[in-house]
Amino acid sequence: MKILYVTYDGLLEPLGQSQVLAYQEKLSENFDIFLLSYEKPIDLRNSRILDDMQKRISNTSIQWSIRTYHKTPSILATAYDIVAGFIHCSYLVWKHKINIIHARSYPPALLALFLKYLFGVKFIFDMRGFWADERVDGNIWTKDSFIYKLTKKLERSFILNADHIISLTNAAVEEIKNFPYVEPASLNLTVISTCVDLEKFSPRLNINKSDFTLGYLGTVGTWYLFQETIYAFQALLKIIPDAKILIINKNEHNFIRKSLKKHNISMSSIEIISASYDEVPDLIKRMDATVFFLKPLFSKQASAPTKLGEFLASGVPCLTNDGVGDVSEIIQSHNVGVTINDLSDTSITNGIKGLIELTKQEDIIIKCREAALLKFSLEDGIGSYSKIYKSLSY
Repeated sequence: MKILYVTYDGLLEPLGQSQVLAYQEKLSENFDIFLLSYEKPIDLRNSRILDDMQKRISNTSIQWSIRTYHKTPSILATAYDIVAGFIHCSYLVWKHKINIIHARSYPPALLALFLKYLFGVKFIFDMRGFWADERVDGNIWTKDSFIYKLTKKLERSFILNADHIISLTNAAVEEIKNFPYVEPASLNLTVISTCVDLEKFSPRLNINKSDFTLGYLGTVGTWYLFQETIYAFQALLKIIPDAKILIINKNEHNFIRKSLKKHNISMSSIEIISASYDEVPDLIKRMDATVFFLKPLFSKQASAPTKLGEFLASGVPCLTNDGVGDVSEIIQSHNVGVTINDLSDTSITNGIKGLIELTKQEDIIIKCREAALLKFSLEDGIGSYSKIYKSLSY
């Protein structure tokens, strides 16, 4: 069986490595995988990263094709990428007799839908989220705009015409079932969350130490509420004055420092690091607990923050907010963190207090790890994708 996997997220980005290549490397042992990714120009110019990726893929049977990602002007750039990708994929399907198109997110889904009609291939719609609504929630589009209405019509076509749909969260599935054009019983739908390599992200050692380190991983803009995260840092310092704050982030260090200084947080208690994906597991092991807050918008019902699985796999409990995918259900059912219903100062302070108490539990590392094994196992995710591929071969 031959599968063409199309992703708008580049393999040269950390997300592409953890949420695309990590799966396809294993799947390529049993399937013929053709992978087309859209790579950012800045990543393609980094010869070291590109060479490392080409060497990594050369150790598999994956056949990798690259297209350059275009960003501006937004609508025209995306349209160009879709048209160019459709031509490229048409050639691959024709030449290699592809059986299945696995489209990650909406732009690849559009070209996959065309390929389904043109060549009769099976179409997997790997949603990754409610993309059009994310654009609205991110103040990029408006609900009365032509592009939003068009994308929602395309979303309908993807859902109704896909041979299989993959969602990141159960919360998103419940939303989809309520769409007026959907007949729930007719949906071929599987939930596969963002998975974690449990060998790469292994449990930290339960080392008794005098200092408490609160961690933050990733971007501080768009969906993430960094001001509220700063309030959590402040609340921690009031309880544990010598606590340390470790922030792993790329490209936003000046903004982070300015934001922390505005709230009179001493730079001596802060460590800001820019790290590669391979360096992140060891850095997380330095954390006693972690925090992140996301805007609880409609589109976030379909979100599954990769970092949550990475934290839990490393044995680190987390403080976050309700209203994001299945996050609250996972944290509360396994008692591996604290979720708060609102982002008031009182709720954040109480959340920090609860988080500190969790870190004192002797078995917290074990509980976090067990939750990761149940909810975020890469092996389980690979097994689910394999089952879907096999089901479409008949």
